[in-house]
Amino acid sequence: MAAASKSALGAWTQRAIAAGLLGGQTLVHIARGKINRRNTLEQMQIVGPDSLGIILLAGISIGSVFTIQVAREFIRYGATTAIGGVMAVAMARELAPVFAAVVLAGRVGSAFAAEIGTMRVTEQIDALYMLRTDPVDYLVVPRAIACCVMLPLLTLLGFLASIMAGLIIAWQGFDISYFSFLNSVKTFLGPMDLVYASIKGICFGVLIAVIGCSWGLTTSGGAKGVGQSTTTAVVTALLAILIANFFLSWLMFRNSAALG
Repeated sequence: MAAASKSALGAWTQRAIAAGLLGGQTLVHIARGKINRRNTLEQMQIVGPDSLGIILLAGISIGSVFTIQVAREFIRYGATTAIGGVMAVAMARELAPVFAAVVLAGRVGSAFAAEIGTMRVTEQIDALYMLRTDPVDYLVVPRAIACCVMLPLLTLLGFLASIMAGLIIAWQGFDISYFSFLNSVKTFLGPMDLVYASIKGICFGVLIAVIGCSWGLTTSGGAKGVGQSTTTAVVTALLAILIANFFLSWLMFRNSAALG
């Protein structure tokens, strides 16, 4: 049992290192302009519009629940005018980027790993090499660009959906006027909060794309290996998102200067 666990950890570490190297390769290829435009547009469609519905639904759900919890406590302590602002700041700085990334990791990251993993075990990747086509250019770069472009947009749209849901819940459920709610949002929320949310979206998009593609490219063992790679890629992406979120939050919000 211990030997098997150690072997699994070793294999995961090797794949994590491979993912880091693939991330570096991807950045170099993008910098050199090696971009397949058709594949990139196709992946942007998959990552963006096809994921919009679930992102909006998640934003509405989280915004509604957050408002219910915050409003009840703030009304108790006479801080009604701060409800909208506190919710907006929490959603913009942490909740919206994270829940959008988590949804995308489950929906898109798993698809990347499964699709490319299937290509690996059916020797389609080898066929690309024979056709003198670099899999990084053809498969990885379009997915990385799609995630980096679309995830910040999905984050902002999810944020807006959560604010609208919170506004309706506060108005209808707690008799808080929409003017008071929106004025609180305007007072508490700064433009840089939305900029930071977008930056987080870009970073999380890179992690989702690179981890999903790397685990797909290193798949072995037939159909069983594809399933294992897909599961491990999603779990690894979620862990990477949470860890990266801590460091990004530390850099962005650790002092008053960053908050301005």
